[in-house]
Amino acid sequence: MNDRIRAVALGNDPADILFKNGRVVDVLTETIYEADVAVADGVIAGVGSYEKAYEVVDLKGAYLAPGLINAHCHVESSMATPEHYCTEELRWGVTTLITDPHEIANVAGAAGIRYMLKAGGQMPLNYYVNLPSCVPATRFENSGCVMDAQDMAQLTSEPGVLGMGEMMNVPGVIYNSAEVQKKLQLFHDAGRVIDGHAPCVSGRELAAYVASGIDTDHESISWDEAKEKLRSGLAVLVREGSASRNLEAIIKGVLADGVDVSSLAFCTDDKHLADIRHEGTIRHCVQLAIALGMEPVRALRLASINAARIYGLKRLGAIAPGWQADLVVFDNLESLTPQAVYYKGRDAWKEAARVQPVMPEAALQGSVRPAAFSEETFSPERFAADKEYAVIEMLPGEIFTERSSIKGAEVKEALAKGELYLIAVLERHHATGNVGLGLLRGYGLQKGAAATTVAHDSHNLIVIGTNAQDMALAAQELVRVQGGYTLVHEGSVVGTVPLNICGLMSSAPAEQLIASLEQISAQARAQGVHEGIDPFISLSFMALPVIPKLRITDIGMFDVDKFTFVEHEGQYICIN
Repeated sequence: MNDRIRAVALGNDPADILFKNGRVVDVLTETIYEADVAVADGVIAGVGSYEKAYEVVDLKGAYLAPGLINAHCHVESSMATPEHYCTEELRWGVTTLITDPHEIANVAGAAGIRYMLKAGGQMPLNYYVNLPSCVPATRFENSGCVMDAQDMAQLTSEPGVLGMGEMMNVPGVIYNSAEVQKKLQLFHDAGRVIDGHAPCVSGRELAAYVASGIDTDHESISWDEAKEKLRSGLAVLVREGSASRNLEAIIKGVLADGVDVSSLAFCTDDKHLADIRHEGTIRHCVQLAIALGMEPVRALRLASINAARIYGLKRLGAIAPGWQADLVVFDNLESLTPQAVYYKGRDAWKEAARVQPVMPEAALQGSVRPAAFSEETFSPERFAADKEYAVIEMLPGEIFTERSSIKGAEVKEALAKGELYLIAVLERHHATGNVGLGLLRGYGLQKGAAATTVAHDSHNLIVIGTNAQDMALAAQELVRVQGGYTLVHEGSVVGTVPLNICGLMSSAPAEQLIASLEQISAQARAQGVHEGIDPFISLSFMALPVIPKLRITDIGMFDVDKFTFVEHEGQYICIN
Protein backbone atom coordinates (compact mmCIF):
# COMPACT_ATOMS: atom_id res chain seq x y z
CA MET A 1 0.00 0.00 0.00
CA ASN A 2 1.42 3.37 -0.95
CA ASP A 3 1.62 6.53 1.14
CA ARG A 4 -1.34 8.14 -0.61
CA ILE A 5 -3.70 5.28 0.19
CA ARG A 6 -2.71 5.51 3.85
CA ALA A 7 -3.30 9.25 3.76
CA VAL A 8 -6.79 8.74 2.30
CA ALA A 9 -7.48 6.02 4.88
CA LEU A 10 -6.61 8.50 7.62
CA GLY A 11 -8.85 11.14 6.07
CA ASN A 12 -5.95 13.46 5.36
CA ASP A 13 -6.08 13.28 1.54
CA PRO A 14 -9.17 13.23 -0.71
CA ALA A 15 -10.30 9.93 -2.20
CA ASP A 16 -10.50 9.51 -5.95
CA ILE A 17 -14.09 8.38 -5.50
CA LEU A 18 -16.20 8.29 -2.36
CA PHE A 19 -19.35 6.21 -2.03
CA LYS A 20 -21.77 7.70 0.50
CA ASN A 21 -25.19 6.80 1.89
CA GLY A 22 -24.86 3.16 0.92
CA ARG A 23 -25.29 -0.15 2.70
CA VAL A 24 -22.09 -2.18 2.61
CA VAL A 25 -22.51 -5.91 2.00
CA ASP A 26 -19.78 -7.37 4.19
CA VAL A 27 -19.07 -10.94 3.08
CA LEU A 28 -16.30 -11.23 5.67
CA THR A 29 -18.73 -11.17 8.60
CA GLU A 30 -21.96 -11.86 6.66
CA THR A 31 -23.50 -8.58 7.78
CA ILE A 32 -24.80 -5.37 6.18
CA TYR A 33 -24.00 -1.97 7.63
CA GLU A 34 -24.09 1.69 6.63
CA ALA A 35 -20.74 3.25 5.85
CA ASP A 36 -18.82 5.40 3.39
CA VAL A 37 -16.29 3.68 1.15
CA ALA A 38 -13.25 5.69 0.06
CA VAL A 39 -11.26 4.55 -2.99
CA ALA A 40 -7.80 5.70 -4.06
CA ASP A 41 -5.53 4.38 -6.82
CA GLY A 42 -7.91 1.51 -7.53
CA VAL A 43 -7.89 0.29 -3.94
CA ILE A 44 -10.36 0.63 -1.09
CA ALA A 45 -8.56 2.97 1.29
CA GLY A 46 -11.13 3.04 4.05
CA VAL A 47 -14.64 2.04 5.12
CA GLY A 48 -16.26 4.31 7.69
CA SER A 49 -16.96 8.04 7.72
CA TYR A 50 -15.23 10.17 5.08
CA GLU A 51 -15.75 13.60 3.51
CA LYS A 52 -12.83 14.47 1.25
CA ALA A 53 -13.05 13.26 -2.37
CA TYR A 54 -12.57 14.38 -5.94
CA GLU A 55 -15.81 12.57 -6.85
CA VAL A 56 -18.73 11.64 -4.59
CA VAL A 57 -21.30 9.00 -5.51
CA ASP A 58 -24.52 9.19 -3.50
CA LEU A 59 -25.84 5.61 -3.33
CA LYS A 60 -29.16 6.78 -1.82
CA GLY A 61 -29.53 3.65 0.27
CA ALA A 62 -28.47 1.15 -2.38
CA TYR A 63 -26.31 -1.86 -1.54
CA LEU A 64 -22.58 -1.79 -2.25
CA ALA A 65 -21.29 -5.34 -2.73
CA PRO A 66 -17.97 -6.80 -3.84
CA GLY A 67 -17.74 -7.58 -7.54
CA LEU A 68 -18.92 -11.09 -8.32
CA ILE A 69 -16.58 -13.92 -9.34
CA ASN A 70 -17.36 -16.61 -11.91
CA ALA A 71 -15.21 -19.41 -10.53
CA HIS A 72 -15.17 -21.57 -13.66
CA CYS A 73 -16.32 -20.76 -17.17
CA HIS A 74 -15.52 -21.33 -20.82
CA VAL A 75 -15.78 -18.05 -22.70
CA GLU A 76 -15.95 -19.89 -26.02
CA SER A 77 -19.14 -21.66 -24.93
CA SER A 78 -20.96 -18.34 -25.14
CA MET A 79 -19.98 -18.28 -28.84
CA ALA A 80 -18.97 -14.65 -28.38
CA THR A 81 -15.49 -13.15 -28.52
CA PRO A 82 -13.85 -12.47 -25.13
CA GLU A 83 -14.60 -8.74 -25.43
CA HIS A 84 -18.31 -9.29 -26.00
CA TYR A 85 -18.49 -12.02 -23.37
CA CYS A 86 -16.78 -9.90 -20.72
CA THR A 87 -19.10 -6.99 -21.48
CA GLU A 88 -22.10 -9.19 -20.72
CA GLU A 89 -20.52 -10.46 -17.49
CA LEU A 90 -19.86 -6.88 -16.39
CA ARG A 91 -23.45 -5.98 -17.20
CA TRP A 92 -24.52 -8.25 -14.34
CA GLY A 93 -21.83 -7.41 -11.79
CA VAL A 94 -19.08 -9.95 -12.46
CA THR A 95 -15.64 -8.38 -12.13
CA THR A 96 -13.53 -11.55 -12.04
CA LEU A 97 -13.51 -14.53 -14.40
CA ILE A 98 -11.59 -17.76 -14.07
CA THR A 99 -11.80 -19.28 -17.51
CA ASP A 100 -10.41 -22.42 -19.11
CA PRO A 101 -9.91 -21.96 -22.88
CA HIS A 102 -9.75 -25.66 -23.63
CA GLU A 103 -12.37 -25.29 -26.35
CA ILE A 104 -10.22 -23.12 -28.58
CA ALA A 105 -7.06 -25.00 -27.52
CA ASN A 106 -8.52 -28.18 -28.96
CA VAL A 107 -8.85 -26.40 -32.31
CA ALA A 108 -5.86 -24.05 -32.42
CA GLY A 109 -3.56 -24.92 -29.51
CA ALA A 110 -1.29 -22.24 -28.03
CA ALA A 111 -2.27 -19.70 -30.70
CA GLY A 112 -5.89 -19.95 -29.56
CA ILE A 113 -4.97 -19.58 -25.89
CA ARG A 114 -2.84 -16.50 -26.59
CA TYR A 115 -5.70 -14.94 -28.54
CA MET A 116 -8.06 -15.46 -25.58
CA LEU A 117 -5.50 -13.99 -23.16
CA LYS A 118 -4.91 -10.93 -25.32
CA ALA A 119 -8.57 -10.26 -26.11
CA GLY A 120 -9.87 -10.85 -22.58
CA GLY A 121 -6.90 -9.28 -20.85
CA GLN A 122 -7.69 -5.82 -22.23
CA MET A 123 -11.13 -5.76 -20.63
CA PRO A 124 -11.89 -3.85 -17.38
CA LEU A 125 -12.16 -6.91 -15.16
CA ASN A 126 -9.87 -9.56 -13.67
CA TYR A 127 -9.48 -12.06 -16.52
CA TYR A 128 -7.70 -15.20 -15.36
CA VAL A 129 -6.94 -18.27 -17.45
CA ASN A 130 -6.39 -21.79 -16.18
CA LEU A 131 -4.35 -23.60 -18.82
CA PRO A 132 -6.14 -26.51 -20.51
CA SER A 133 -4.88 -29.78 -19.08
CA CYS A 134 -6.47 -32.21 -21.52
CA VAL A 135 -6.01 -31.36 -25.19
CA PRO A 136 -7.56 -33.56 -26.42
CA ALA A 137 -9.77 -34.56 -23.50
CA THR A 138 -8.91 -38.22 -24.06
CA ARG A 139 -7.02 -40.37 -26.53
CA PHE A 140 -10.36 -41.65 -27.79
CA GLU A 141 -10.96 -38.75 -30.18
CA ASN A 142 -9.04 -36.56 -32.60
CA SER A 143 -8.74 -32.81 -32.06
CA GLY A 144 -7.05 -29.99 -33.90
CA CYS A 145 -4.08 -29.94 -31.53
CA VAL A 146 -2.31 -31.96 -28.88
CA MET A 147 -0.73 -30.18 -25.90
CA ASP A 148 1.65 -31.94 -23.54
CA ALA A 149 3.29 -30.77 -20.30
CA GLN A 150 6.08 -29.07 -22.22
CA ASP A 151 3.57 -27.09 -24.29
CA MET A 152 1.81 -26.01 -21.08
CA ALA A 153 5.08 -24.98 -19.45
CA GLN A 154 5.73 -22.52 -22.27
CA LEU A 155 2.49 -20.71 -21.40
CA THR A 156 2.66 -20.57 -17.61
CA SER A 157 4.42 -17.20 -17.55
CA GLU A 158 1.88 -15.50 -19.84
CA PRO A 159 0.11 -12.57 -18.10
CA GLY A 160 -3.23 -13.71 -16.72
CA VAL A 161 -2.39 -17.41 -16.37
CA LEU A 162 -3.54 -18.56 -12.92
CA GLY A 163 -3.36 -22.36 -12.72
CA MET A 164 -4.30 -25.63 -14.42
CA GLY A 165 -7.67 -26.14 -16.07
CA GLU A 166 -9.96 -29.03 -15.30
CA MET A 167 -8.16 -32.38 -15.25
CA MET A 168 -10.64 -34.58 -17.10
CA ASN A 169 -8.40 -37.60 -17.45
CA VAL A 170 -9.44 -39.24 -14.18
CA PRO A 171 -7.97 -42.68 -15.06
CA GLY A 172 -4.74 -40.96 -16.05
CA VAL A 173 -4.56 -39.33 -12.63
CA ILE A 174 -5.37 -42.33 -10.45
CA TYR A 175 -3.47 -44.90 -12.52
CA ASN A 176 -0.30 -42.82 -12.86
CA SER A 177 -0.16 -41.79 -16.51
CA ALA A 178 3.35 -40.42 -16.95
CA GLU A 179 2.20 -37.45 -19.03
CA VAL A 180 -0.63 -36.58 -16.62
CA GLN A 181 1.78 -36.71 -13.69
CA LYS A 182 4.14 -34.31 -15.49
CA LYS A 183 1.31 -31.83 -15.90
CA LEU A 184 0.25 -32.11 -12.27
CA GLN A 185 3.83 -31.74 -11.07
CA LEU A 186 4.32 -28.63 -13.21
CA PHE A 187 1.58 -26.79 -11.31
CA HIS A 188 2.32 -28.42 -7.94
CA ASP A 189 5.87 -27.15 -8.04
CA ALA A 190 4.64 -23.64 -8.82
CA GLY A 191 2.06 -23.72 -6.02
CA ARG A 192 -0.80 -23.08 -8.44
CA VAL A 193 -4.41 -24.21 -8.21
CA ILE A 194 -5.39 -27.35 -10.13
CA ASP A 195 -9.01 -27.62 -11.24
CA GLY A 196 -10.66 -31.03 -11.25
CA HIS A 197 -13.33 -32.72 -13.29
CA ALA A 198 -14.58 -35.88 -11.61
CA PRO A 199 -18.22 -36.65 -12.46
CA CYS A 200 -19.61 -39.52 -10.38
CA VAL A 201 -16.14 -40.40 -9.03
CA SER A 202 -16.38 -41.60 -5.43
CA GLY A 203 -14.85 -43.85 -2.82
CA ARG A 204 -11.24 -44.93 -3.22
CA GLU A 205 -11.03 -43.58 -6.76
CA LEU A 206 -12.04 -40.13 -5.50
CA ALA A 207 -9.50 -40.40 -2.68
CA ALA A 208 -6.72 -41.23 -5.15
CA TYR A 209 -7.79 -38.40 -7.45
CA VAL A 210 -7.83 -35.78 -4.69
CA ALA A 211 -4.62 -37.10 -3.13
CA SER A 212 -2.92 -36.36 -6.46
CA GLY A 213 -3.26 -32.65 -5.72
CA ILE A 214 -6.60 -31.72 -7.30
CA ASP A 215 -8.16 -28.67 -5.64
CA THR A 216 -11.65 -28.14 -7.11
CA ASP A 217 -14.52 -29.87 -8.87
CA HIS A 218 -17.58 -28.46 -10.68
CA GLU A 219 -19.23 -31.70 -11.83
CA SER A 220 -21.45 -32.62 -8.87
CA ILE A 221 -25.07 -33.11 -9.85
CA SER A 222 -26.41 -34.12 -6.42
CA TRP A 223 -25.85 -33.07 -2.83
CA ASP A 224 -24.57 -36.53 -1.90
CA GLU A 225 -21.89 -36.27 -4.58
CA ALA A 226 -20.98 -32.72 -3.58
CA LYS A 227 -20.85 -33.61 0.12
CA GLU A 228 -18.47 -36.51 -0.47
CA LYS A 229 -16.20 -34.22 -2.47
CA LEU A 230 -16.28 -31.56 0.25
CA ARG A 231 -15.36 -34.20 2.82
CA SER A 232 -12.47 -35.21 0.57
CA GLY A 233 -11.10 -31.69 0.74
CA LEU A 234 -12.20 -30.45 -2.66
CA ALA A 235 -13.69 -27.02 -3.17
CA VAL A 236 -17.05 -27.58 -4.84
CA LEU A 237 -17.99 -25.11 -7.57
CA VAL A 238 -21.78 -25.11 -7.76
CA ARG A 239 -22.70 -25.03 -11.45
CA GLU A 240 -25.66 -23.37 -13.11
CA GLY A 241 -25.21 -23.06 -16.86
CA SER A 242 -27.36 -23.42 -19.94
CA ALA A 243 -27.28 -27.22 -20.16
CA SER A 244 -26.13 -28.26 -16.67
CA ARG A 245 -28.27 -26.94 -13.85
CA ASN A 246 -27.06 -28.38 -10.56
CA LEU A 247 -27.48 -25.48 -8.14
CA GLU A 248 -30.87 -26.38 -6.72
CA ALA A 249 -29.94 -29.93 -5.74
CA ILE A 250 -26.70 -28.87 -4.06
CA ILE A 251 -27.92 -25.73 -2.28
CA LYS A 252 -30.98 -27.54 -0.94
CA GLY A 253 -28.61 -30.08 0.61
CA VAL A 254 -26.36 -27.38 2.01
CA LEU A 255 -29.33 -25.68 3.67
CA ALA A 256 -30.85 -28.91 4.97
CA ASP A 257 -27.60 -30.12 6.54
CA GLY A 258 -26.41 -26.70 7.70
CA VAL A 259 -22.85 -27.30 6.55
CA ASP A 260 -20.05 -24.76 6.45
CA VAL A 261 -19.94 -23.03 3.07
CA SER A 262 -16.28 -21.95 3.02
CA SER A 263 -15.40 -24.42 0.26
CA LEU A 264 -18.35 -23.57 -1.98
CA ALA A 265 -18.46 -21.06 -4.83
CA PHE A 266 -20.65 -20.45 -7.87
CA CYS A 267 -19.77 -21.06 -11.50
CA THR A 268 -21.47 -21.40 -14.88
CA ASP A 269 -19.12 -23.71 -16.80
CA ASP A 270 -20.95 -23.37 -20.16
CA LYS A 271 -23.59 -20.71 -20.75
CA HIS A 272 -25.09 -19.19 -23.89
CA LEU A 273 -24.69 -15.48 -24.51
CA ALA A 274 -28.47 -15.10 -24.85
CA ASP A 275 -29.00 -16.66 -21.43
CA ILE A 276 -26.35 -14.40 -19.94
CA ARG A 277 -27.99 -11.34 -21.48
CA HIS A 278 -31.36 -12.26 -19.95
CA GLU A 279 -30.30 -13.25 -16.42
CA GLY A 280 -26.56 -12.90 -15.94
CA THR A 281 -24.27 -15.64 -14.67
CA ILE A 282 -23.27 -15.48 -11.00
CA ARG A 283 -25.98 -12.94 -10.20
CA HIS A 284 -28.47 -15.59 -11.36
CA CYS A 285 -26.83 -18.16 -9.07
CA VAL A 286 -27.22 -15.77 -6.13
CA GLN A 287 -30.87 -15.18 -6.97
CA LEU A 288 -31.58 -18.92 -7.12
CA ALA A 289 -29.80 -19.58 -3.83
CA ILE A 290 -31.77 -16.82 -2.09
CA ALA A 291 -35.04 -18.19 -3.50
CA LEU A 292 -34.14 -21.58 -2.01
CA GLY A 293 -33.74 -20.03 1.44
CA MET A 294 -30.10 -18.98 1.69
CA GLU A 295 -29.45 -15.64 3.38
CA PRO A 296 -28.59 -13.00 0.73
CA VAL A 297 -25.24 -12.06 2.24
CA ARG A 298 -24.21 -15.70 2.46
CA ALA A 299 -25.19 -16.25 -1.17
CA LEU A 300 -23.10 -13.22 -2.12
CA ARG A 301 -20.25 -14.68 -0.08
CA LEU A 302 -20.29 -17.77 -2.29
CA ALA A 303 -20.27 -15.40 -5.26
CA SER A 304 -17.22 -13.40 -4.15
CA ILE A 305 -14.79 -13.98 -1.28
CA ASN A 306 -15.19 -17.78 -1.30
CA ALA A 307 -14.11 -18.02 -4.93
CA ALA A 308 -11.22 -15.60 -4.34
CA ARG A 309 -9.92 -17.66 -1.43
CA ILE A 310 -10.29 -20.97 -3.28
CA TYR A 311 -8.10 -19.62 -6.08
CA GLY A 312 -5.65 -17.70 -3.92
CA LEU A 313 -6.70 -14.28 -5.22
CA LYS A 314 -5.54 -12.10 -2.36
CA ARG A 315 -7.44 -8.93 -1.55
CA LEU A 316 -10.17 -9.67 -4.07
CA GLY A 317 -13.80 -10.38 -3.29
CA ALA A 318 -14.61 -8.19 -0.28
CA ILE A 319 -15.03 -4.56 0.78
CA ALA A 320 -12.22 -3.80 3.19
CA PRO A 321 -9.20 -1.48 3.44
CA GLY A 322 -6.40 -2.43 1.07
CA TRP A 323 -8.63 -4.62 -1.10
CA GLN A 324 -9.05 -4.00 -4.81
CA ALA A 325 -11.99 -1.70 -5.49
CA ASP A 326 -14.09 -4.08 -7.57
CA LEU A 327 -17.63 -3.15 -6.62
CA VAL A 328 -21.21 -3.56 -7.74
CA VAL A 329 -24.15 -1.40 -6.72
CA PHE A 330 -27.43 -3.32 -6.33
CA ASP A 331 -30.80 -1.64 -6.04
CA ASN A 332 -31.96 -4.33 -3.61
CA LEU A 333 -31.12 -7.89 -2.62
CA GLU A 334 -34.18 -9.44 -4.26
CA SER A 335 -33.98 -8.46 -7.92
CA LEU A 336 -30.22 -7.86 -7.66
CA THR A 337 -30.27 -5.47 -10.58
CA PRO A 338 -26.86 -3.80 -10.90
CA GLN A 339 -26.98 0.00 -10.93
CA ALA A 340 -23.26 0.40 -11.56
CA VAL A 341 -20.12 -1.74 -11.66
CA TYR A 342 -16.61 -0.61 -10.78
CA TYR A 343 -13.26 -2.22 -11.59
CA LYS A 344 -10.35 -0.82 -9.61
CA GLY A 345 -12.60 2.10 -8.73
CA ARG A 346 -13.42 3.00 -12.34
CA ASP A 347 -16.73 2.75 -14.16
CA ALA A 348 -16.37 -0.67 -15.81
CA TRP A 349 -19.35 -0.22 -18.13
CA LYS A 350 -17.93 2.93 -19.67
CA GLU A 351 -14.45 1.44 -20.01
CA ALA A 352 -15.77 -1.75 -21.64
CA ALA A 353 -17.63 0.29 -24.25
CA ARG A 354 -14.36 1.90 -25.35
CA VAL A 355 -12.43 -1.34 -25.93
CA GLN A 356 -11.61 -2.26 -29.53
CA PRO A 357 -11.83 -6.03 -30.22
CA VAL A 358 -8.66 -7.92 -31.03
CA MET A 359 -8.72 -9.25 -34.58
CA PRO A 360 -8.02 -13.00 -34.60
CA GLU A 361 -5.22 -14.10 -36.89
CA ALA A 362 -6.01 -15.96 -40.09
CA ALA A 363 -4.95 -19.28 -38.54
CA LEU A 364 -7.97 -19.09 -36.21
CA GLN A 365 -10.40 -19.01 -39.13
CA GLY A 366 -11.12 -21.55 -41.88
CA SER A 367 -10.68 -24.52 -39.55
CA VAL A 368 -13.55 -26.76 -40.74
CA ARG A 369 -11.80 -29.21 -43.06
CA PRO A 370 -13.38 -32.67 -42.97
CA ALA A 371 -12.64 -35.28 -45.60
CA ALA A 372 -15.21 -35.71 -48.36
CA PHE A 373 -18.53 -37.21 -47.25
CA SER A 374 -21.89 -38.02 -48.81
CA GLU A 375 -25.35 -39.22 -47.90
CA GLU A 376 -23.93 -42.73 -47.79
CA THR A 377 -21.75 -41.67 -44.84
CA PHE A 378 -24.88 -41.36 -42.68
CA SER A 379 -26.89 -44.26 -44.11
CA PRO A 380 -28.91 -46.33 -41.63
CA GLU A 381 -28.10 -49.31 -43.83
CA ARG A 382 -24.83 -49.48 -41.92
CA PHE A 383 -26.73 -51.00 -39.00
CA ALA A 384 -26.99 -54.74 -39.67
CA ALA A 385 -30.39 -56.28 -39.00
CA ASP A 386 -28.94 -59.18 -37.00
CA LYS A 387 -26.91 -57.06 -34.58
CA GLU A 388 -27.81 -55.13 -31.42
CA TYR A 389 -26.60 -51.54 -31.07
CA ALA A 390 -25.97 -49.23 -28.14
CA VAL A 391 -28.15 -46.09 -27.97
CA ILE A 392 -27.33 -42.79 -26.26
CA GLU A 393 -30.28 -41.67 -24.10
CA MET A 394 -30.36 -37.88 -23.63
CA LEU A 395 -31.65 -36.59 -20.27
CA PRO A 396 -33.59 -33.30 -19.92
CA GLY A 397 -31.65 -30.66 -18.03
CA GLU A 398 -28.47 -32.74 -17.89
CA ILE A 399 -25.38 -33.40 -19.95
CA PHE A 400 -25.18 -36.88 -18.44
CA THR A 401 -26.66 -39.64 -20.57
CA GLU A 402 -28.05 -43.10 -20.02
CA ARG A 403 -27.52 -46.14 -22.21
CA SER A 404 -30.01 -48.44 -23.91
CA SER A 405 -29.93 -50.64 -26.99
CA ILE A 406 -31.90 -51.55 -30.11
CA LYS A 407 -31.83 -54.35 -32.64
CA GLY A 408 -30.57 -53.37 -36.07
CA ALA A 409 -33.76 -54.67 -37.66
CA GLU A 410 -35.75 -52.03 -35.69
CA VAL A 411 -33.62 -49.00 -36.55
CA LYS A 412 -35.38 -47.87 -39.75
CA GLU A 413 -38.85 -48.03 -38.26
CA ALA A 414 -37.77 -46.15 -35.12
CA LEU A 415 -36.17 -43.46 -37.31
CA ALA A 416 -39.34 -43.10 -39.36
CA LYS A 417 -41.42 -42.66 -36.20
CA GLY A 418 -39.11 -39.99 -34.83
CA GLU A 419 -38.30 -42.18 -31.83
CA LEU A 420 -34.64 -42.58 -32.75
CA TYR A 421 -31.93 -40.45 -34.35
CA LEU A 422 -28.79 -41.04 -36.30
CA ILE A 423 -25.86 -39.15 -34.78
CA ALA A 424 -22.47 -38.77 -36.39
CA VAL A 425 -19.18 -37.09 -35.50
CA LEU A 426 -16.93 -36.12 -38.42
CA GLU A 427 -13.27 -35.34 -37.76
CA ARG A 428 -12.97 -31.79 -39.11
CA HIS A 429 -9.43 -30.64 -38.38
CA HIS A 430 -7.10 -32.82 -40.48
CA ALA A 431 -9.36 -34.48 -43.08
CA THR A 432 -8.64 -37.94 -41.67
CA GLY A 433 -11.98 -39.28 -42.89
CA ASN A 434 -12.91 -40.54 -39.42
CA VAL A 435 -16.67 -40.67 -38.87
CA GLY A 436 -18.26 -42.15 -35.78
CA LEU A 437 -21.87 -43.13 -36.53
CA GLY A 438 -24.32 -44.08 -33.79
CA LEU A 439 -27.85 -43.87 -32.45
CA LEU A 440 -29.56 -41.57 -29.96
CA ARG A 441 -32.95 -41.10 -28.28
CA GLY A 442 -34.56 -38.17 -26.52
CA TYR A 443 -33.72 -35.22 -28.78
CA GLY A 444 -37.17 -34.63 -30.24
CA LEU A 445 -36.33 -33.23 -33.69
CA GLN A 446 -38.81 -34.21 -36.41
CA LYS A 447 -38.08 -34.62 -40.13
CA GLY A 448 -34.73 -32.95 -40.41
CA ALA A 449 -31.22 -32.56 -39.07
CA ALA A 450 -29.13 -30.28 -36.87
CA ALA A 451 -25.37 -29.84 -36.89
CA THR A 452 -22.71 -27.99 -34.91
CA THR A 453 -18.96 -27.54 -34.82
CA VAL A 454 -19.22 -26.68 -31.13
CA ALA A 455 -18.62 -30.24 -29.96
CA HIS A 456 -16.95 -30.54 -26.57
CA ASP A 457 -14.08 -30.82 -26.30
CA SER A 458 -12.37 -31.76 -29.55
CA HIS A 459 -14.88 -29.75 -31.57
CA ASN A 460 -15.36 -32.05 -34.46
CA LEU A 461 -18.52 -31.73 -36.53
CA ILE A 462 -21.61 -33.29 -34.90
CA VAL A 463 -24.69 -33.93 -36.99
CA ILE A 464 -27.94 -35.50 -35.82
CA GLY A 465 -31.03 -36.29 -37.84
CA THR A 466 -33.82 -38.56 -38.92
CA ASN A 467 -32.39 -39.29 -42.36
CA ALA A 468 -29.08 -39.37 -44.22
CA GLN A 469 -30.06 -36.77 -46.83
CA ASP A 470 -30.76 -33.97 -44.36
CA MET A 471 -27.70 -34.90 -42.29
CA ALA A 472 -25.41 -34.61 -45.31
CA LEU A 473 -26.95 -31.24 -46.19
CA ALA A 474 -26.43 -29.96 -42.64
CA ALA A 475 -22.79 -31.03 -42.60
CA GLN A 476 -22.21 -29.43 -46.01
CA GLU A 477 -23.69 -26.15 -44.78
CA LEU A 478 -21.23 -25.96 -41.89
CA VAL A 479 -18.31 -26.61 -44.21
CA ARG A 480 -19.61 -23.79 -46.42
CA VAL A 481 -19.77 -21.23 -43.59
CA GLN A 482 -16.70 -22.66 -41.81
CA GLY A 483 -18.41 -23.60 -38.60
CA GLY A 484 -21.38 -22.79 -36.43
CA TYR A 485 -24.92 -24.09 -35.93
CA THR A 486 -27.30 -25.13 -38.66
CA LEU A 487 -30.79 -26.60 -38.92
CA VAL A 488 -32.30 -28.50 -41.86
CA HIS A 489 -35.91 -29.46 -42.52
CA GLU A 490 -36.98 -31.81 -45.31
CA GLY A 491 -34.18 -30.97 -47.69
CA SER A 492 -33.81 -27.23 -46.96
CA VAL A 493 -31.51 -25.26 -44.67
CA VAL A 494 -33.85 -23.25 -42.44
CA GLY A 495 -31.28 -21.50 -40.28
CA THR A 496 -27.54 -21.09 -39.79
CA VAL A 497 -25.45 -19.21 -37.23
CA PRO A 498 -21.88 -18.88 -38.58
CA LEU A 499 -19.10 -19.03 -35.97
CA ASN A 500 -16.13 -17.73 -37.90
CA ILE A 501 -13.46 -18.02 -35.18
CA CYS A 502 -12.36 -21.67 -34.97
CA GLY A 503 -15.95 -22.75 -35.60
CA LEU A 504 -16.61 -21.76 -31.97
CA MET A 505 -17.13 -18.01 -31.73
CA SER A 506 -18.65 -15.22 -33.77
CA SER A 507 -17.08 -11.80 -34.21
CA ALA A 508 -20.57 -10.36 -34.75
CA PRO A 509 -21.89 -7.79 -32.23
CA ALA A 510 -23.58 -9.32 -29.19
CA GLU A 511 -27.07 -8.16 -30.18
CA GLN A 512 -26.77 -9.73 -33.62
CA LEU A 513 -25.38 -13.00 -32.26
CA ILE A 514 -28.03 -13.26 -29.54
CA ALA A 515 -30.82 -12.65 -32.06
CA SER A 516 -29.42 -15.33 -34.37
CA LEU A 517 -29.07 -17.85 -31.53
CA GLU A 518 -32.58 -17.20 -30.26
CA GLN A 519 -34.02 -17.53 -33.75
CA ILE A 520 -32.36 -20.85 -34.54
CA SER A 521 -33.29 -22.22 -31.10
CA ALA A 522 -36.92 -21.25 -31.70
CA GLN A 523 -36.80 -22.94 -35.10
CA ALA A 524 -35.42 -26.10 -33.49
CA ARG A 525 -38.22 -26.07 -30.91
CA ALA A 526 -40.74 -25.68 -33.73
CA GLN A 527 -39.22 -28.79 -35.30
CA GLY A 528 -39.82 -30.73 -32.11
CA VAL A 529 -36.67 -30.50 -29.97
CA HIS A 530 -37.83 -31.28 -26.43
CA GLU A 531 -38.01 -28.74 -23.62
CA GLY A 532 -35.17 -29.41 -21.21
CA ILE A 533 -32.87 -30.19 -24.14
CA ASP A 534 -30.93 -27.20 -25.43
CA PRO A 535 -31.03 -27.75 -29.21
CA PHE A 536 -27.30 -27.17 -29.65
CA ILE A 537 -25.56 -26.94 -26.27
CA SER A 538 -26.95 -30.31 -25.16
CA LEU A 539 -26.02 -31.76 -28.54
CA SER A 540 -22.47 -30.43 -28.25
CA PHE A 541 -21.84 -32.59 -25.18
CA MET A 542 -22.75 -35.85 -26.89
CA ALA A 543 -19.17 -36.05 -28.17
CA LEU A 544 -17.46 -35.53 -24.79
CA PRO A 545 -16.07 -38.92 -23.68
CA VAL A 546 -15.47 -37.95 -20.05
CA ILE A 547 -19.12 -37.48 -19.01
CA PRO A 548 -21.09 -40.68 -18.22
CA LYS A 549 -22.50 -42.85 -19.56
CA LEU A 550 -22.41 -43.19 -23.34
CA ARG A 551 -20.89 -40.79 -25.91
CA ILE A 552 -19.78 -40.75 -29.50
CA THR A 553 -16.53 -39.44 -30.99
CA ASP A 554 -15.06 -39.44 -34.48
CA ILE A 555 -13.70 -42.90 -33.68
CA GLY A 556 -16.97 -44.47 -32.52
CA MET A 557 -19.43 -45.07 -29.68
CA PHE A 558 -17.72 -44.79 -26.29
CA ASP A 559 -18.68 -46.30 -22.92
CA VAL A 560 -17.49 -43.76 -20.34
CA ASP A 561 -18.14 -46.03 -17.34
CA LYS A 562 -15.83 -48.69 -18.79
CA PHE A 563 -13.63 -46.08 -20.51
CA THR A 564 -13.57 -48.11 -23.70
CA PHE A 565 -15.22 -48.22 -27.09
CA VAL A 566 -18.38 -50.19 -27.64
CA GLU A 567 -16.99 -52.81 -29.98
CA HIS A 568 -18.78 -56.08 -29.36
CA GLU A 569 -21.76 -57.30 -31.34
CA GLY A 570 -21.11 -54.87 -34.18
CA GLN A 571 -21.75 -51.79 -32.04
CA TYR A 572 -18.56 -50.02 -33.04
CA ILE A 573 -18.60 -48.07 -36.29
CA CYS A 574 -15.73 -45.96 -37.58
CA ILE A 575 -15.60 -44.97 -41.25
CA ASN A 576 -12.22 -43.95 -42.62
